[in-house]
Amino acid sequence: MNLVNKVTIDKGFVEADIPPSTNLVEEINNLRDEKNAVILAHYYQESEVQDIADFVGDSLDLSRKAESTSADIIIFAGVHFMAETAKILSPEKKVIIPDLNAGCSLAESCPPDQFEQFLDKYPDHIVVSYVNTSARIKALTDIVITSTNAFAIINSLPKDQKIVFAPDRNLGNYINNLTGREMVIWDGACHVHEEFSLERILELKKEYSNAKIIAHPECEKPVRIVADHVGSTSSLLKFTQEDESRAYIVATEPGILHQMKLASPDKQFIAAPPKDSTCACNDCKFMKLISLEKIYNSLKYEQPEVVMEKELINKAVGSIKKMLEISGRLGL
Repeated sequence: MNLVNKVTIDKGFVEADIPPSTNLVEEINNLRDEKNAVILAHYYQESEVQDIADFVGDSLDLSRKAESTSADIIIFAGVHFMAETAKILSPEKKVIIPDLNAGCSLAESCPPDQFEQFLDKYPDHIVVSYVNTSARIKALTDIVITSTNAFAIINSLPKDQKIVFAPDRNLGNYINNLTGREMVIWDGACHVHEEFSLERILELKKEYSNAKIIAHPECEKPVRIVADHVGSTSSLLKFTQEDESRAYIVATEPGILHQMKLASPDKQFIAAPPKDSTCACNDCKFMKLISLEKIYNSLKYEQPEVVMEKELINKAVGSIKKMLEISGRLGL
């Protein structure tokens, strides 16, 4: 009997009664072994979700690690475009996201139909897109980049090569400034990184005068300017491990603070505050939709599954392979 028929997934996630006595961590571990599954958790997940994962990291790195395993099932504790990327790289594996409502404001700021019309204006440009995009955008892209390799890959292209960059305007402008390029940039943004308050960060800096400010390149320019280090999430984590400072004001989604504290328990990490809020941090509402309960139910019933047409997978994977080819050539 198909147990999925006994539960409701109309809301985008499996709804099933879990007995109060259930030890979720123990049951998830049992199901993972039984079903030969691998659990991926993005840095921005809740700490308890990160702790249950086989791999914790940035989105593309997680998908590549899952690709290298012999797992039959991938549970992606992240947002939808990340699960799509895992499916693109591992089409033979069953990919499950615990909540289909876990979208991404940045990915959704670049609707494929509008982007395709936008590209019609620039027929002599190549398309470089951030990995934080839907599969359909990747299918329209020549080269995918990450915030880690963006500068090196774009800087490696011929200086006279015309480029359309999507979807993040802050990352695109940051790369333009670093490389001296004049890429045509799609006007998209991440709601988390756009909401950091420069004024409140500077107030924190007065309170923690010895703290260094570190920021993701998706942040707005004023925040990047005051930062002591700008880099991808993994770069920020590495910086706090190798740097000699004892305190950091962190301008990215605060889920990463869990890994920073695990790696450097003797250091202090302060979440950068958002604008117009009494909250001390700036959570991604989509990332925080994933819970241990949803991971348990999604693994038990193997739903909701990320299903993609083979044609879309074949089109989207080309831009990722191009990135990997260039990265290999550059020794990244």
